[in-house]
Amino acid sequence: MSAEIENPRNDSGSDSAGGAGERGPEEAFSDPAFELHRGGKMAVQATVPLRDRDDLSLAYTPGVATVCSAIADQPELVHDYTWKSGVVAVVTDGSAVLGLGDIGPEASLPVMEGKAILFKQFGGVEAVPIALDCRDADEIVETVVRLAPSFGGVNLEDISAPRCFEIERKLKERLDIPVFHDDQHGTAVVTLAALRNAAKLTGRALGQLRAVISGAGAAGVAIAKILVEAGIGDVAVCDRKGVVVPEREDLTEVKRQLAGFTNQAGISGSLEEALDGADVFIGVSGGTVPETAVSKMAENAMIFAMANPNPEIHPDVARRHAAVVATGRSDYPNQINNVLAFPGIFAGAMQVRASQITEGMKLAAAEALAAVVADELKADCVIPSPFDERVAPAVTTAVAAAARAEGVARR
Repeated sequence: MSAEIENPRNDSGSDSAGGAGERGPEEAFSDPAFELHRGGKMAVQATVPLRDRDDLSLAYTPGVATVCSAIADQPELVHDYTWKSGVVAVVTDGSAVLGLGDIGPEASLPVMEGKAILFKQFGGVEAVPIALDCRDADEIVETVVRLAPSFGGVNLEDISAPRCFEIERKLKERLDIPVFHDDQHGTAVVTLAALRNAAKLTGRALGQLRAVISGAGAAGVAIAKILVEAGIGDVAVCDRKGVVVPEREDLTEVKRQLAGFTNQAGISGSLEEALDGADVFIGVSGGTVPETAVSKMAENAMIFAMANPNPEIHPDVARRHAAVVATGRSDYPNQINNVLAFPGIFAGAMQVRASQITEGMKLAAAEALAAVVADELKADCVIPSPFDERVAPAVTTAVAAAARAEGVARR
């Protein structure tokens, strides 16, 4: 689950991205979204003039040969004399696109184009959408490795779990540029930032909180990891069968690892049982949590119900039992939106030519994001708006500094 500006449904719950199959072609294609997308949402634009023969001779042959030869002799010059250091590959296989699921690579392109223009608009980073027609994890890895010389970073997007974990791990092992699966880490960074501020607003430290995460997919696993790294009191993760505990025999390898570093309190049973006395609910799974379970949460609870378009706990219900409520939607306060994180994270990493994005860089991004509104905290403002112009510079600066501190910066 990725809580971003792109929302596959409108407020009525009808499918605006795939409505042609439900409403009939004439009604569907009258939707203004189709007109906005006609011809695509992005284009390649030259950054140098091509006014005459002299310009052409510098931009292309023969002038370009001199630059090529220099890069062949000194490969590091590619960062100075091409776009490599400022461009990200946005890579998907179309297997887990927003709330639409497995719709394939071609149908994923509108989302990947959207992601690319968000990179540019909010972080000043160029990005190219790449939709791959393959599902085998090793084939995807090999393909991206072969494409990597053209890019300064790789943003993995909308790849289904558990393959997304394996693909990211293998790419990080083989590439010396930032690799970042936004559905995992972007969601985790923004969630941590909002939770830091929510805890501060309610007079508690992160270490005093017990959280319950509904969803053990890409986002749920990453959120659990970053919360533990940040020092949360305890966190339990639930899937459809209840709390993820080592004793269960149905766990995947990822869930076995998850069980090893979460739930120090040893809670077992259903999601509803886990919520009894919990300080925090984080929903990244969909479904519905009954109000009876919500009512048993601790005083001054925090509810981050992030399923989109239908939160696991409706905000009206959540507000009856919680001090702070957040969702993945733009029409409610406190939107947990990945666009608050990924543009600045990549901008900071690429600014210093980082070889990877470390846990420390993610934590720094979350701290910087939280700090943007730290002096403006109230129940409906624990996270900045995506359009707050302070966000990207703050995250970029923090991530670049963390990369230098952790020794992964190369300039």
